[in-house]
Amino acid sequence: MKNQAKFLTTLLFAFIVGAFATTLQAQERNNIQYYTPPTQSGLNVFEAPFTTDKTFDGVYVRIGGSNTLQFQGLRHENDANNLADLESNFNLATSNLDFDVALAPGMRMHLRTYLSSQHHAEAWVKGGYLQIDSFDFIEEGFLAGLSDHIRIKVGHMENNYGDNHFRRSDNGAALLNPFVGNYLMDSFTTEVGGEVYVYSGDVFGMVGLTNGKLNQSTVEGAVKTKPTFLTKLGYDSQVNDDLRFRITGSLMRVSEAASIYLYSGDRAGSRYYNVITGGFRSGRIAPSFAGGGTAGEMTAIMINPFVKFQGLEFYGVFENASGKNEVETDTRSYTQLGAELLYRFGAGEDFYVGTRYNTVSGEEAGGNEIDVTRLNIGGGWFMTENVMTKLEYVTQSYDGFTGDFAGAEFSGIMLEAVVSF
Repeated sequence: MKNQAKFLTTLLFAFIVGAFATTLQAQERNNIQYYTPPTQSGLNVFEAPFTTDKTFDGVYVRIGGSNTLQFQGLRHENDANNLADLESNFNLATSNLDFDVALAPGMRMHLRTYLSSQHHAEAWVKGGYLQIDSFDFIEEGFLAGLSDHIRIKVGHMENNYGDNHFRRSDNGAALLNPFVGNYLMDSFTTEVGGEVYVYSGDVFGMVGLTNGKLNQSTVEGAVKTKPTFLTKLGYDSQVNDDLRFRITGSLMRVSEAASIYLYSGDRAGSRYYNVITGGFRSGRIAPSFAGGGTAGEMTAIMINPFVKFQGLEFYGVFENASGKNEVETDTRSYTQLGAELLYRFGAGEDFYVGTRYNTVSGEEAGGNEIDVTRLNIGGGWFMTENVMTKLEYVTQSYDGFTGDFAGAEFSGIMLEAVVSF
């Protein structure tokens, strides 16, 4: 009954927001500077654009949102043959509410609230940030030579480690993800911090610092958490009308923390419901280097190449996370590899087909050497700028595990519908 009430409440709210949005059609729907729209035109933008053709004309509030629903047809098994039977049916609909506000020339705010998610029955704030791309809010032309190259972001926000988080499904916001699920090691966390970007032509760099905490508290704990450092360097060039090339390298360093959230920071939940042992992160792999009252440290790096030639698109992932907790003498590591190959076609590239191959191998705290492999094959259709559908076949297998994951695998069909505005 709770889930049914939650689902109906979410749909009702979505209709209210949609009706309100319709009343704003006479206004400019994207009158915000340095902003990536949550629609088809936001595909492959990655960081928000550092150039803008919008002018500031007073405080402007953009209300947006996203709603996503999947039909799941998965089956699973393991060596023990002790898993619950799965049926083909709908998952719980997930929804977001977004506020994007133009506050001053070159200054904007973003706030996202999860209205419905797999993990939480109540609405709650995911996070938000303040972004500054110009110092004209102080005085027109103030430090113009500097602001032509500098961006500043501060907030309790999604931290910019790697490029995977730009292509992942963020609860209801799934329109920019070409597949239904996220990567096996889902690098995503929201921590209080700041990031400073420097842009020079096709090259950019970023340095950032967070307080290392997902759940904020000023109570001193028995295990200290030191600030987390992150940095990113990238090259992104539209070589000609047909070819775009981008490559980035990212690093995150956690020197000491009671818990490390980079691979367990998503509190909304995965897309593959109830597989193997269930849980709201079912189907994912989360390296664990701290927790349970034991401090830990971690160094994570990610390299992401992206190439788009006409309708053909390649995106790659190389990631390594290494670390240990305070009672371990040797460092353990996990390596993630991923490759997506898509072909977009039709008027406005409204259709696409493609595949994603994703593997993770690593050493668990107990010494087990594990391997997980996932293959996605599917496609999608942008019915409009704001509405899309996806269909995929997914298969995932586990090797080297004990317990319920020994010999485990799942496979089947997923169908997803997304509305984003």
